[in-house]
Amino acid sequence: MAFQCQRDCYMREFTTSVVSCRPAELKIDNSGKKEKVKGFNIILKDTILFPEGGGQPDDQGVLNDIPVLRVTRQGADAVHFVTSPLEEGVEVQMKVDWERRFNHMQQHSGQHLITAIADSMFGFKTTSWELGRQRSVIELDTPSVEPGQVEALEKAVNKKIREQVPVSVKVLAVDDPTVEKVRSRGLPEDHTGPIRIIDIEGIDANMCCGTHVSNLSHLQAIKILGTEKGKKNKTNLIFVAGSRVLKYAERSYSVERALTSLLKKDGDNEFMNIIANEIGTEGTLIFLTVGDEKEAGLFLLAGPIEMVDTLGPRVAELLEGKGAGKRGRYQGKANKMGRRPEVEVLLQENIQHRSSEEE
Repeated sequence: MAFQCQRDCYMREFTTSVVSCRPAELKIDNSGKKEKVKGFNIILKDTILFPEGGGQPDDQGVLNDIPVLRVTRQGADAVHFVTSPLEEGVEVQMKVDWERRFNHMQQHSGQHLITAIADSMFGFKTTSWELGRQRSVIELDTPSVEPGQVEALEKAVNKKIREQVPVSVKVLAVDDPTVEKVRSRGLPEDHTGPIRIIDIEGIDANMCCGTHVSNLSHLQAIKILGTEKGKKNKTNLIFVAGSRVLKYAERSYSVERALTSLLKKDGDNEFMNIIANEIGTEGTLIFLTVGDEKEAGLFLLAGPIEMVDTLGPRVAELLEGKGAGKRGRYQGKANKMGRRPEVEVLLQENIQHRSSEEE
């Protein structure tokens, strides 16, 4: 059985009823720290809030104005975590956070399009993907992608968007012969019921549980930001689609203006921290220095808290200096700025090691 959010991805409000309400706990991320929140798991007769799956995060929204903090799938059910109970059998009015939902629809359909075109043009197979908060990543089963191939791929996917290609949903029985002809990375072990196929007319048919646009024109545009080395002879392709393209351009312009202004000033610790703030340290490791290129100066390491806590003292040691840090920032004085290349090697090796561990 498909949920209402899968039958009509554009529905923003929906009335349904409560099937069950059970006490539960949820771990949430609060400024980098995991905290337990007590609440209730609600199962509804149907839902317009998508439970996480297929590489797509869950929706956010409300049940009778009660915020839904998480939606997960358990077998054929979608489980909604809220902090206030609802009586079994009571009717509820659901509303989805439409900006977040449509954003996810654009990224997910964009991924399907890029995956299909990358395969047809270059034979690059997609092995996984991640829909991130600001950008998304497609893992391609190839050790490298040439700049010319990235440019050609971006032109091809945007051409399809301009052609306004329809996107439709087909629901097939598990034993339907058509199922064997569509792309798939396999079904979840607890899957039940028919198979859902996302069909981009004339381009791709793919087994998928996620929410999607009904026409490629709704993607507006796709920008491939670049590629980076992935796990074991794979390449990560980084992209943004739809409204994220506009936000990325706006953010890039703001950073450019801020950095242009800052670079006119003399460098100090405050200067480096301002630059780190402008660039943003969420999921990004930043290493900055000011001072004499060969002798003494100042340094700043900023990024994910665990990485900075581990690497900060080692950076200070390499630079033959001293430092201190907290909450994802480690800064101090350096006596041997000429050893900066050694620090860069240390940071790159650590990032690659962490990537291989996550495999």
